[in-house]
Amino acid sequence: MLHFIQPILRHAAAAVVAVALFAGPSLVAAEPTPGKQVAASTAVKVAADDGAVREATLRYLLYLPPDYAADEAKKWPLVLFLHGSGERGDDLEKVKVHGPPKLLAARPDLPAIVVSPQCPAEARWNAQELAKLVETLANTYRVDRERLYVTGLSMGGAGTWSLLAEYPDLFAAAVPICGRGDVSAAERIAKTPIWAFVGGKDRPQTVTGNEEMVAALKKVGANVQFKLYPDLPHDCWTVTYEDPNVWEWLLAQRREKQSKVE
Repeated sequence: MLHFIQPILRHAAAAVVAVALFAGPSLVAAEPTPGKQVAASTAVKVAADDGAVREATLRYLLYLPPDYAADEAKKWPLVLFLHGSGERGDDLEKVKVHGPPKLLAARPDLPAIVVSPQCPAEARWNAQELAKLVETLANTYRVDRERLYVTGLSMGGAGTWSLLAEYPDLFAAAVPICGRGDVSAAERIAKTPIWAFVGGKDRPQTVTGNEEMVAALKKVGANVQFKLYPDLPHDCWTVTYEDPNVWEWLLAQRREKQSKVE
């Protein structure tokens, strides 16, 4: 059982003060302190709609496990967390409101590298940018490429489905929460283990969308699990991220051959 999530959070803890380490277009200027979330930024180059190359700067919270520095040969899993629409903007403290960043602020002992980017105001998650960010971090830190994971809630849940569809060979597993995916992408993402969650009292289209996505995945033989919380509304992510079984399942998944993002 993961010590990170035990006991289940019952009270708020003092938030970790984010230290901005980014200056200019390069990655973080110094290695973060293990066991703490820090603010960082990096620039990535992606293809624009017209085919030209554009540069995008991503701001994110970065967390290294407490024991990261203890063994210089050890590689760690990486978890990419995508927040919901309410946390968009240019204040990284907002990203700590829900999900893994919230848990890490109170109990900073998750045995994985966690990156929690912030989506700009009025924007949606961009799969190219996120994949390039994961690739950059995997090249910078001691990341186990067989254990790259993505999870997100609401808009971030939808972003998780989209990222899997565009980069089906990148992640070892995914946990989309109350976000809708494209059923036409089911066959492309069928080989990625997925555990999807939704509240039964969420918007009807969200519940139906999740049920249809899971059904489409099962139809093509995907390794998919689904949990519907009958009495929960849109916020079913709090109980999901506080469930040690979810983390144990996620971090146990491996992909033998990981592709690199070009």
